[in-house]
Amino acid sequence: MNLGQWIGLITLVISLYILWQLRDVLLLIFAAVVLAGILNRLARFLQRLRIKRGYAVLISVGIFFLSMVCFFWIIVPPFIQQFHELTYKVPQGFQRLNIWIDEQKTHIPIELLPYVPDLNSLSEQAQPLFNRLLGNSFAFVSGSLEVVLKILLVLVLTGMFLVNPESYEKVFVRLFPSFYRQRITGILDKCEISLERWATGAIIAVGVVGLMSMIGLWVLQVKAALALGVLAGFMNLIPNLGPTMSVVPAMAIALLDSPWKPLFVLVLYFIIQQIESNFITPMVMAHQVSLLPAVTLISQLFFVTFFGFLGLFLALPLTVVAKIWVEEVLIKDVLDKWGQEEIEN
Repeated sequence: MNLGQWIGLITLVISLYILWQLRDVLLLIFAAVVLAGILNRLARFLQRLRIKRGYAVLISVGIFFLSMVCFFWIIVPPFIQQFHELTYKVPQGFQRLNIWIDEQKTHIPIELLPYVPDLNSLSEQAQPLFNRLLGNSFAFVSGSLEVVLKILLVLVLTGMFLVNPESYEKVFVRLFPSFYRQRITGILDKCEISLERWATGAIIAVGVVGLMSMIGLWVLQVKAALALGVLAGFMNLIPNLGPTMSVVPAMAIALLDSPWKPLFVLVLYFIIQQIESNFITPMVMAHQVSLLPAVTLISQLFFVTFFGFLGLFLALPLTVVAKIWVEEVLIKDVLDKWGQEEIEN
């Protein structure tokens, strides 16, 4: 390697190190780009209805903020009330279940009695841990200044990107050599189309899963069915892991009524998940975003390991964008052309 190649290699290593140190900021910027792309698509739809660009952007932003206010207004108050009730209803549920076990002991062989659990002692040991976990969760949600600042940063950046997206795209393109800028513009256009398709499929899946969950919980007469249904739909944005995470609060609230109702809730969510994975996703998401299931799961594990919960939440759009860049730059522009000149000569 000559001096110029060594300088290029060192510059590349330093650049990658700097990007790695700024990964959290870059992830927030990407979240703002994704959100701005979704709102920009809504604004373009309004523009086709002969609404001026400025008014279309304002309406899109207004719809977004109204949706967020409604989401937290529906979700937070019922959960605060129901989970506060859980702190003393869960031990009561354990006691009722323990009474039932005591009644069944007469039908259990004597040699198996030492293996029957004593739920009274179990509930006494678990209640302090449950109360501590619940208190820490509320403290994190209500008092985390860092989370609030990150959300504000994403919202401010989203507004800036949404007002004039072409200008920011031009700035990004100018970071590349002049001979490659037209190619980068084409790749960015493909990324935008893919993200819009992902957003469309995700919104449809969220709506269907949320509606099915709400109706099923209402039939089972579970408290806060509307809030739990909205939460189930929202958590469906996280493939594979989201539905599992959303069933926990539903089962916990169902435990307020009877010790057996959480089992019916678990069956309900399992059925909904099967419908979503076998019918909704193949019909909607598979036509919008073509990703192998194993690739999706591996990307979730990677992004949650290095970026935390926000990385898990953005794993799918990040994978979609990464897939396009790998295909277009690494495969088509580098690997496919590697050695072609020597072969032709």
